Amino acid sequence: MLEEADAASLVSLGEIKELAEVGRPTVSNWRRRFAKDAAQPGGVRRPSFPDPVGGSDSRPLFDAEEVASWLDLRPVPDAEPGRNGTLPTYGDRFRRGLRLRGLVALRHELGSAERLVVDALAVCATAGAGTDRCPAALPAGLLEDAKAAHPRVMGVVRKLIEELGSPGTAADTVLSLAERLESELVTDATPAAVTELISALAGQVDAASSGPGRPTLIDLCAGVGELLFALGDVRGDGSVVAVEPDALRRKILLYRLMAHHRTVVDVCASLGELDTFRPGGISSADLVIADPPYAAGEREADEKGPLSWALEAVRRLKPGGRGLVVVPTWTLSRPRGATPTPNARMREELLSRDAVAAVVQLPRRIHRFRTGAEHALLILRDGAAPGNLGRVLLVDADRIARRVGDKWPAYVAKVLEDGRSPVAEEAGDFPVSTASPRGEALLDGRSILPAHRLGTQDKGLDHFSAALEARREAATALPRLKEWIGDLGVARRAPGSEVAHRRVGEHLRAGQLRLLAGHRIRQSDMGDAGLMLVGREEMLGALPLGQRRIALEDLAEYPQAQTTERGDVFLLTEHGVCTRVDDAGGCVLLAPVQGLRIPAYREFLAGKVRPEAVWMRPHPLAQLLAAPRNQHRGSGSLVRRVSVRDMDLPELPPEEVAELEAILAETDRQRADVRRQLAALDNLAERLAAGVADGNLRLRRRPGSG
Repeated sequence: MLEEADAASLVSLGEIKELAEVGRPTVSNWRRRFAKDAAQPGGVRRPSFPDPVGGSDSRPLFDAEEVASWLDLRPVPDAEPGRNGTLPTYGDRFRRGLRLRGLVALRHELGSAERLVVDALAVCATAGAGTDRCPAALPAGLLEDAKAAHPRVMGVVRKLIEELGSPGTAADTVLSLAERLESELVTDATPAAVTELISALAGQVDAASSGPGRPTLIDLCAGVGELLFALGDVRGDGSVVAVEPDALRRKILLYRLMAHHRTVVDVCASLGELDTFRPGGISSADLVIADPPYAAGEREADEKGPLSWALEAVRRLKPGGRGLVVVPTWTLSRPRGATPTPNARMREELLSRDAVAAVVQLPRRIHRFRTGAEHALLILRDGAAPGNLGRVLLVDADRIARRVGDKWPAYVAKVLEDGRSPVAEEAGDFPVSTASPRGEALLDGRSILPAHRLGTQDKGLDHFSAALEARREAATALPRLKEWIGDLGVARRAPGSEVAHRRVGEHLRAGQLRLLAGHRIRQSDMGDAGLMLVGREEMLGALPLGQRRIALEDLAEYPQAQTTERGDVFLLTEHGVCTRVDDAGGCVLLAPVQGLRIPAYREFLAGKVRPEAVWMRPHPLAQLLAAPRNQHRGSGSLVRRVSVRDMDLPELPPEEVAELEAILAETDRQRADVRRQLAALDNLAERLAAGVADGNLRLRRRPGSG
């Protein structure tokens, strides 16, 4: 029977769907098929669906007890029988959901979600401890919390334990209500997909362990135990230690462990306790894990920043052990700079000690409550660990997830086990030492984020064949340009003459390029006269160039605003890379559009330098920046952006740059002609259709026309 408070409650069709864990069409189908006046198959009269007792025609309300009794007649398909051999019914689900809803409603009566969770878990823990356990062996405060629990909380939880079969399952069910309770406990919970990946990697440690017992485990930041309970196979007497500095989470973790009969897990209040713990405890382990709840803001200059957890994990590893630590991606992407920050120093220490085995860039928005941040998983190793020392495997799980969907944790675990991925852009190993070729070493002070490093040449693509095919298609589609297209010579580079690449950041530091920032200009200052404004809309073609302008007197209010010069390249690096060459100059850039200027090109236009002295030209620069190898370097949780400084350019001789400039400038001119032809045809079709639609025109073709 339902509790007295539940029996008097009313539920809508949507609530029946939610509480019985079925789809809305299923509830509507039940109500239609089992209505009182509906024909029953075979002449067998079955109980009709309960009639509404309130509400309106558009939102009828039903008595919860009547609905539960009717659902008792419907077993759940393919469900496992209970301990007494009976099959669970939708009525069982409905009653459990209704009890949990009543538990959620008690939140306001008790004053806080955390108080409700603690009381409920205390009841679960005392049930898990049994009656024969000495009170001194119980967690401090457990008996007091259990006795102080609200009677309705106690009644609902005991019913859950009876229905679910164990106090541990009931405790997990209560914790699953944290989001509905609007509790802060859910905001830093490890996502299920990340726990699945870490569990798979921990299983590899378990399989590789050669000791007599199971691998030892330390969780440096246990929270309420998501990772500990995901690693169910990594346990044993005295082999698991959890560290949780927050008193509330530590209490919840202890109660949850007690409910699951996991009393052999030691729980510390600080990292320092690991070294001074009880005799027989552990201060180092085969597996060290951590998913710390990072505070808002970037602690780049903090000596106790996010990477300090990774260093602590390495310090706690036994020989041959593995560490798994979740960190924000900005800790891996910030360049070293002239004066290294503590974050940069810690990153270099991890790399130089050869402690990083792999870096997994996790899918963006992996944390539901940290949507503005990206995260990565560091796979760490002890200095004595076997493996591919001197190299780090970079894995872009974000790209993998876009390709394989929800199965990405198992796929990434396999990639880490094999050391490679069938798709070259998804994984690759890189040397650590700066003695390696330029552009490869991870200790060069640049970003080591997989998305920034894995934008390399497509190994499975034959550029020569693809270029020939593209040339044939262009000649077929544009017969009038067949001769010009046929004159385009395409040849393979000779073996041994591979082209080196340099980052745009290096060119900026050397003064070969200059970065132009976009500006924020009020909408009220934009008009139809003055200097041309170039923003996101113009770059994407949503607005024609020249529609938005700013008068010189209004521009004077923005002293930081710069105007472009002929040959500058506009860049929009959101969700890819979009480029455009400024053939006239005199434009003002609107953020997030940026610009790149080739200082030597201005002197070339003025006739002050010879053509061979110009290392790069505008059209080649624009096209090379927008090449696929740079398009794939995006990162960012809310908006995917490509760092301009992390893009790279091939080092080409001046004569090749000049030839490429001439070809690309001509292709741009031909594309502009085709666009004008298309615009003219679009305008013709629009005018004809408008005239016919208004009844003013009648169209006909001349006699003899095709």
